[in-house]
Amino acid sequence: MLPFVSNRTTLFTRYTPDDWYRSNLTNFQESNTSRHNSERLRVDTSRLIQDKYQQTRKTQADTNQNLGERVNDIGFWKSEITHELDEMIGETNALTDVKKRLERALAESEAPLQVARECLFHREKRMGIDLVHDEVEKQLLTEVDVILCCQERMKLHLDKAIAQLAANRAAQHELEKDLSDKQAAQRIDDKCHHLRNTSEGVSFFRGVEKVDATVSVPESWAKFTDDNILRSQCERAASAKLRNEIENLLVVTANEMWNQFNRVNLAFTNRIAETADAKNKIQVHLSKTLQEIFQTEGTIESIKKAIKEKSAFLKVAQTRLDERTRRPNIELCWDIAQLRLVNEVYEVDDTIQTLQQRLREAEDTLQFLVHTKATLEHDLAVKANTLYIDQEKCMGMRKSFPTTLRLVGYC
Repeated sequence: MLPFVSNRTTLFTRYTPDDWYRSNLTNFQESNTSRHNSERLRVDTSRLIQDKYQQTRKTQADTNQNLGERVNDIGFWKSEITHELDEMIGETNALTDVKKRLERALAESEAPLQVARECLFHREKRMGIDLVHDEVEKQLLTEVDVILCCQERMKLHLDKAIAQLAANRAAQHELEKDLSDKQAAQRIDDKCHHLRNTSEGVSFFRGVEKVDATVSVPESWAKFTDDNILRSQCERAASAKLRNEIENLLVVTANEMWNQFNRVNLAFTNRIAETADAKNKIQVHLSKTLQEIFQTEGTIESIKKAIKEKSAFLKVAQTRLDERTRRPNIELCWDIAQLRLVNEVYEVDDTIQTLQQRLREAEDTLQFLVHTKATLEHDLAVKANTLYIDQEKCMGMRKSFPTTLRLVGYC
């Protein structure tokens, strides 16, 4: 059973009034303290939130500024790369055109070389004394050497042009790759630069700030592009220098080949004139020789006729002497008639011997004239063959020498 109230108060009293007042006072004080602390915390929290908000906005603004500056930096280097890339493409195209001209000029030089060699080959078919190492042959050999030397220089510069084009394309490839990377980076950074707190697509990516995927710093990043541009500029300068060298080489080789071509033609013209003059002189001498042969043959016939006539006189004189040997006895007298007949025989016989000697001399002369005629006719044939080779074959081929425009590579 529960005790009565009066009994409970009397029996279970624990605190005094002072305790009660002190308890209330303590609770009041704790309430004031907690409210004060709460108010202060609330004010500080409000201030903290405002400060952090301003700091966060400032940080985001700084980040936006940095991203904008980064986009501008990328745009600057992109414009530099684009400018250098355009210059490099133009230089590569120009060097390619000059290389094609060099290839055409090298191909065009084959025809003059073949013509010079064929001229030397045809001139080997000259005969006899005309197979001489004359000025024409010297100039033809020089022409072959000049063309071969020009071809060697053109081939050397052609190899250089091929190597330079490869270097140009390598530098161009690096620029294009760098430009492509910068375009992608600019798109990404421009997108980041325009992102706002209210933009679509923003989300949480926990731990992304701890991932360091960077491979460069601003200094190395700028140096990489600057090195690519410097490499391209160096290759472009070397390409322009080589292009100028090829241009000058084409002009020099064309002039050298043309000048030597004219020297060979001049030597041919002089040699043809000399050969033609010698041929004309041979014809004159041959005509005179033929005339002399005709006259010598007439002389021989005259001598033979004279010998035949003198033989009749000798027969008469000898017959008279033979008849007189048949005179009888004392009639065999050495008279004036006998003396005269003997002298006549000796005289006629001596005349015949003289004429026969002259006949042999005339016949020897005729044989020498015939030999001379054969020699002249052979020499005339040799000169005619030489004229045909030099004038018809060689000079006929040399009418098709390439023009200066074709020798410098233009169609």
